[in-house]
Amino acid sequence: MKPRATRILLLCLSLALASYAAFSLSPWPAALLIRFAFDYDAARTTAALAVHVPAGIREQRDIAYGSAAEERLDIYLPQGGAQPRKPTIVWIHGGGFVAGDRQDVAPYLKVLAGRGYAAVAVGYTRAPEAHYPGPVLQANAALGFLQREGVRLGLDPQRIILAGDSTGAHVAAQLAAGLTGPDYAALIGLKPAIEPASLKGTVLFCGLFDPTALDLTGPVGTFIRAALFGYFGTANPLDSERITQAAIPRYVTEAFPPSFISVGNGDPLAPQSVTMAQALRDRGVRVDALFFPPEHEPTLEHGYQFDLDSSPGREALERLTTFLNRLGP
Repeated sequence: MKPRATRILLLCLSLALASYAAFSLSPWPAALLIRFAFDYDAARTTAALAVHVPAGIREQRDIAYGSAAEERLDIYLPQGGAQPRKPTIVWIHGGGFVAGDRQDVAPYLKVLAGRGYAAVAVGYTRAPEAHYPGPVLQANAALGFLQREGVRLGLDPQRIILAGDSTGAHVAAQLAAGLTGPDYAALIGLKPAIEPASLKGTVLFCGLFDPTALDLTGPVGTFIRAALFGYFGTANPLDSERITQAAIPRYVTEAFPPSFISVGNGDPLAPQSVTMAQALRDRGVRVDALFFPPEHEPTLEHGYQFDLDSSPGREALERLTTFLNRLGP
């Protein structure tokens, strides 16, 4: 081999080894790439949703519920205030545990506020800055703040709906399982900030619910492994003892609140929602599930519900509204 070709080959090998080391020894390179991708997608989604946001929504932004920089929440209210007896929707954003922002769900929450609900977007510290179960504990603290200050802020703190999309659905579901299951709360180190009776339901879109059941091979698996590396702090997340605690379907009880669960038929995480819905039904929990058959056209990808220009996105919004309106006092 010629000297120049040898140098090029060695350079390529060095870069390949450096990349492997960077991605396997630290969660940061992958986390930054995931954040870039999520930010790009969120910008497109936000722009598309903007035309569906009704006029007159009242906003209270950047309210501190804790001392950390990320412990902030935003509140969206109808022009005349939240309608009586309608629950307060507390939404936890997704982003693979390492990305996303509470601003990403702002347009969708404004749409819900336009239907008479108080809607709250909760911020939390993302991985790798924070590890499991940090976001769950922060969301719990946000609920405690809302219970103390909710009336002053114009919402009903005694009628809470925990909602989330993607990994935000995982955080919401895990918190709901802890609030309604004392044994599980003790297992994950959760001290419930509200009484179980205040939690009236959950809304879970396109969620990840059992990381132990994930296939971590192939392109999608590589992405998921990188996200779990950041969240659980180990390059081999399935070897972590704590990841079993995060397998929510194993720990839900009959006290889990009524739930609306939906996912697109082309979402790689679709089996996770099916498993979660079945686990709740097996325990006698009321579940309103919106799933789509494999042959449904168009194929619905992850986060389909945010596309209100599509008929499935609008259907999800109508089904969600019906579910919320049917919840008892």
